[in-house]
Amino acid sequence: MMRNILLSATALAALTGAAKVPSASLQLGKLEKIGTVSERYQGYNVEMVEVTGGRFWAPYGGPADERYRQRPPIDLSDPKLVALAKALGPSLLRVSGTWANNTYLEAEGEHLAAPPAGFVQVLTRDQWKNVVAFSKAVDAPIVTSFAVSNGTRGPDGVWTTSQAQRRLDLTREAGGTLYAAEFFNEANMPSAAPEMPKGYTAANYGAEFRLFRDWARKAAPDMKILGVGGVGEAGLLKDVPVPAEMGSHVSTDDMMKANPGSVDAVSYHFYGSVSQRCVGLGIGTAIKSDALTAKWLGLTLRDYAYYAALRDKHEPGKPMWNTETAQAACGGSPWASTFLDTFRYLDQNAALAQQGLQVLMHNTLAASDYALIDRDTLTPRPNYWAAVLWRRTMGTTVLASPHSPSPALRLYAHCLAGKKAGVAVIALNTGEMAQRLDLGAKAIGWTMTGQPIDTRSVLVNGKAPALSADLTLIGLEGVAVPSGVTVPGHSIAFFAVPGAANAACR
Repeated sequence: MMRNILLSATALAALTGAAKVPSASLQLGKLEKIGTVSERYQGYNVEMVEVTGGRFWAPYGGPADERYRQRPPIDLSDPKLVALAKALGPSLLRVSGTWANNTYLEAEGEHLAAPPAGFVQVLTRDQWKNVVAFSKAVDAPIVTSFAVSNGTRGPDGVWTTSQAQRRLDLTREAGGTLYAAEFFNEANMPSAAPEMPKGYTAANYGAEFRLFRDWARKAAPDMKILGVGGVGEAGLLKDVPVPAEMGSHVSTDDMMKANPGSVDAVSYHFYGSVSQRCVGLGIGTAIKSDALTAKWLGLTLRDYAYYAALRDKHEPGKPMWNTETAQAACGGSPWASTFLDTFRYLDQNAALAQQGLQVLMHNTLAASDYALIDRDTLTPRPNYWAAVLWRRTMGTTVLASPHSPSPALRLYAHCLAGKKAGVAVIALNTGEMAQRLDLGAKAIGWTMTGQPIDTRSVLVNGKAPALSADLTLIGLEGVAVPSGVTVPGHSIAFFAVPGAANAACR
């Protein structure tokens, strides 16, 4: 079978270890176990506004000041989308986002032409049933948040459970469950969406979160409660004023302080910067020339440390979840959909797993430039193929990183999925020079390459992966490699080493 695989010259050198330079021994059998992650570690978001249809991030190429564009509802029954998402399972599907804060779910028999007062979008019952059906088809239980806009509030201005209960009831009616939920999306910026209460404070959140918590514990005792779901407090919003259009900032620290010991997992969001769409916010934009730098790649650890410290302070011992992350907020930069961002995608996966993060949910599955899949063509992007290779190789036991011969070569290891005592290695070569490694045993390799590096057409072992006409993934065959391998410059390699004999992986 291997003789039938045609490899590019670059990939062939990587897989055969043709470069005659000293090898760095990885000593995979001696790597220590440093933690575990959920079997559903790699999750993804389908934004609520995708489900309802509405104004989401505008594609590039339109007017210079265009931030949003009207988009129709996503078709979650499309066989191609189902097949692509299923290949990522078991996973988690988060349906939330800023627009979820002011979305109205119709009552049985209602068919509204416009949202009621205090809401901005309408979620039909069939649309939510489609979410439940998709979740079940792709083995990705639902994570969500609830509406808290003015329309959900009683005469006293306090949040009521009516919309949350309606969605819970409909989920059950459709044969599904809610796996986990935040109270509402990004509570540290409560006024970022229209129809939200003015002057919302940590005290307001504390009182209303208790209503949410008590309702959830009684109405959905198996649903994990997440919180607070803050974003940007270690970086984007730390050194600059919160933009006026986002409203006032409410401290995650103050919100957690109001109800210590109340969540099943501490959640937060992370974006290293924003895209060009939001340059007017005055908080900077993602810089393409920084994409492979240690500074850019390390930002995710900065934010994790900030929110983990709040966890230790208010919810000691609780798991950490990142429920929304991508290359840059506001839909992603133009290079978010290219191989250049795949280094960040995988480095973030691996680095946060080493920190103890349990769940990492990418934004989005199939909307805007940061999506894993192109919404209009359903073409998988480079990050999608990276996610599939992670799923197939990286098990739930996290190992210490092997020693790297160069700062440009970032190495990570997990126990090999489905193989006792085996080890899986990811090698991210952010530099231009090839790097030689000694795996210590024969292996199966997958090398991702792209020319130029910001291409949207990545190769795996010299072949273009794809979804075939019969809805199966093709072009992802691993290639047998000797213990000595070479990782080309600006490439990513996965190695499965079943004979690593690591005792931590038994």
